[in-house]
Amino acid sequence: MKIGICGAGRFGQAFIPLFKAHPLVDEVVLADLVEERRQEAAQFGITRTFGSLDELCASDVDAIAIFAQRQLHGPMAIQALKAGKHVYCAVPMASKAEEITEIIRLVEQSRLIYMNGETSYYYPSAVYCRQRFRAGDFGEFVYGEGNYLHDMEHGFYQAFQHSGGDNWKQVAGFPPMFYPTHSTSLVLSVTGARATTVSCVGYVDRHEDGIFQKGGNLWDNPFSNQSALMQTSDGGMLRINEFRRVGWWSRFSGNPMTMYGTKASYEENSGSQVWTTQDRKVEDLTDLLHCARNYKFKPSGSEEQLHEAMRRDFDSQFAKVQPVHRLPRSFVGLRNGHLGSHQFLVDDFAKAVVTGKLPPVNAWEAAKYVIPGLIAHDSCLRGGERLDIPDFGRPPAGWDVLDPDQPLA
Repeated sequence: MKIGICGAGRFGQAFIPLFKAHPLVDEVVLADLVEERRQEAAQFGITRTFGSLDELCASDVDAIAIFAQRQLHGPMAIQALKAGKHVYCAVPMASKAEEITEIIRLVEQSRLIYMNGETSYYYPSAVYCRQRFRAGDFGEFVYGEGNYLHDMEHGFYQAFQHSGGDNWKQVAGFPPMFYPTHSTSLVLSVTGARATTVSCVGYVDRHEDGIFQKGGNLWDNPFSNQSALMQTSDGGMLRINEFRRVGWWSRFSGNPMTMYGTKASYEENSGSQVWTTQDRKVEDLTDLLHCARNYKFKPSGSEEQLHEAMRRDFDSQFAKVQPVHRLPRSFVGLRNGHLGSHQFLVDDFAKAVVTGKLPPVNAWEAAKYVIPGLIAHDSCLRGGERLDIPDFGRPPAGWDVLDPDQPLA
């Protein structure tokens, strides 16, 4: 297949070498509004570039991978699907329920592949907990916590300035609950359930930068931190925290998770990852889930200004629990990131397009991860009122889903 990368920022550039190296991809082209970034594509061996998504949609590419500003994801995915292109889109899927509805309608109507690039789905903790949950080791799901704890000073200022231009503060105030999928997917991808109701409260920001305040951003959003408590369809409880002003750090990840079952539990904090059971057994999982590096990211050019936290995100890392055996050999030694997830994301999208099977984080799964946050923000604006969360259903019967733990036969 031929794939067009839409958006050549730092995140998009991290994926270009992987798409180029995948054995199912024949050509990678690039679209970006900024001429300088299009010129930088030469370092990746890209010879064809376009100046807009419109031009990319009119080209001969089979698929489009969207790495644009987060508030643009929904409209851009809809445009690409209407142009007859398969779509890979960085998170979040969309920032409006109407956009989610339209994406699902287009995918179901056209049978085109849509994949959301949720990194947390492939994190070692999520892989481990899915295995234990499917084996029945957790028992019944009782309670889970998913967290995305990322202080603005840990690289977000630079990232928004790089992508947002002169008006970067207008988009930097994106409501935290509009970006919930790193948190929700950690638990919901394990249990397979969905969130049904939510009550959310927020921390009204006091920082002098004025990013999170009414009139300070496109959403009149005053909250830099938001916490939501949800009921899940399997009778359990889910709490997610989306924090952008927080004095916290972990040697593992900025996405710690916890899951309690009736038989056993998984707990993660800044210093430990453990499995505990009803009969008082405790297992240290640090060695199993720790990500060892096989490639050290060496920043160059503008990347030299990246905060340490962002640099760590772009190290290639794998844990013993991750199914590295199913990745193409052409990926060995290539740049990776976000706890080993980048290579799995690219591999699953390429295989989904070629086989016609749904990727694990398909349109319906992506909707299940993002819609709780959109409704949670509405609840937050209403002082924590408990609200129902829409159900976008499941994929049509007979549309097979790729096994994310197995190589393509």
